[in-house]
Amino acid sequence: MEATDTQILRTARREIVSINPATMAEIGRVPIFSSDDVNHAVNKARAAQPAWAALTFAERARYILKAKDLLLDRQDGICELISQEVGKPAVEAMTSEVLPVANLMDYFARKSAKLLRDERFTLSVFRNKKSRISFNPFGVVGIISPWNYPFSIPTGEVVMGLMAGNAVLLKPSEFTPLVGLKIGELFRAAGLPDGILQVLTGDGATGAALVDAAINKIFFTGSVRTGRKIAETAARRLMPFVLELGGKDAMIVCADAPFERTVNGALWGAFSNCGQACASVERLYVVESIAEKFINVVVEKTKMLRVGIDGKEQKDIGSLTNANQLRIVTEHVNDAVAKGARVLTGGRRIESLPGYFYEPTVLVDVNDSMRVMQEETFGPVLPIVVVKDDAEAIGEANRSKFGLLASVWTKDTNRGKQIAAQVQAGTVIINDVIYTHGAAETPWFGVKESGFGVTHSKHGLREFVQMKHINWDVLPMKTNPWWYPYSEKKRRDFKLLAKVLHKWGLKKWI
Repeated sequence: MEATDTQILRTARREIVSINPATMAEIGRVPIFSSDDVNHAVNKARAAQPAWAALTFAERARYILKAKDLLLDRQDGICELISQEVGKPAVEAMTSEVLPVANLMDYFARKSAKLLRDERFTLSVFRNKKSRISFNPFGVVGIISPWNYPFSIPTGEVVMGLMAGNAVLLKPSEFTPLVGLKIGELFRAAGLPDGILQVLTGDGATGAALVDAAINKIFFTGSVRTGRKIAETAARRLMPFVLELGGKDAMIVCADAPFERTVNGALWGAFSNCGQACASVERLYVVESIAEKFINVVVEKTKMLRVGIDGKEQKDIGSLTNANQLRIVTEHVNDAVAKGARVLTGGRRIESLPGYFYEPTVLVDVNDSMRVMQEETFGPVLPIVVVKDDAEAIGEANRSKFGLLASVWTKDTNRGKQIAAQVQAGTVIINDVIYTHGAAETPWFGVKESGFGVTHSKHGLREFVQMKHINWDVLPMKTNPWWYPYSEKKRRDFKLLAKVLHKWGLKKWI
């Protein structure tokens, strides 16, 4: 059959039809997990998790490294599947999905033991007391992953969850369920014990059932609207959560920006993955002294980008991934034009191609009354605003309700750092775009409505564990001086102690 979008079929068991958004051809079908199916998976994970947690880090790492080797052996087929289900070029499937995951697998397999090592310390006042903080797995964690990077985002979280000792339930997007199943297949082939990683294909009801289930923590990447619902559901039973909710990322181009690199960075930052990245450049602020030349070259190079379906020759930009995203992009551009924006190139759906293709678009004369400057567009659209100076650019960048990623472009690194310190975003990159989104060592998080919690780095790994603090006396006495019985002398003694420690200083008093 030919599908017009990801479809839900009401058969004996409801199923999802996955389509290629570039060709509109059916790729495959997957079942929709019901709430009973989800609860069964949770029980299975709960039973399997203690044995997994009992393994050493080195023992768990062997499974991850085996999965990494299999990933590299099977990379061509995995890249092809990602390209088919997302609509992105094969080069991007490799550079933004497979390579980052291989690096992340290697990093956390080899570093988790150190990153989660027990911490020991002695108390500052009562030196006979010592403490130890250990990091223990939550138990069963749920991951609800997006369709724009359907392999790299969930696999990274799966690896961190597994290395921390958890059992993991992965619910992939209904638009990319086959990639989700491929993740499960990879770890099964690596010999991962049954029940430790389960992939639950389905729609929004499946995701809701996972959040409602008896899991210990939920990790979600997606829209603010859905993230807010998940937070509300989790809060009702005080279940912790991590939310990565997207952005409206600003690019600040200073007068002394390295010109050619900055132009190329603007193009890749705006149009990579057809603009469907939470780290995409969605607002560009360029200082007026270089604005005319900069905009002209950006437009010229945008017109040279090759859009279409990969064949013998790799294309630069693929399709949008679903009909809803095409609708949003179209509405944002039309709204901007209706309110006075000018389209310098692009601005239309590509009717000559069968899928959800939209021309890479550059807009000027945009303002904050337009949806394209306020809402996440998630498409191949680059709005450019001319500003007087760096200060105005910073102010404009900070006007957004989002705060995920931003970039600053200048030949003076110290100047870039000063500007970055004033920009309200979880990450600010100098003279580059997007790339830290996939790096294992760098934390990824947002401020404002861009999210809650951290992924990647040691901080992201520690989202998958809970701390336990143990304290003990090296030389315990029969009683502590602050225990019963109380007396006036005891009150005076502690009053003196407070002054000695916190007013006079112990050394000075002695």
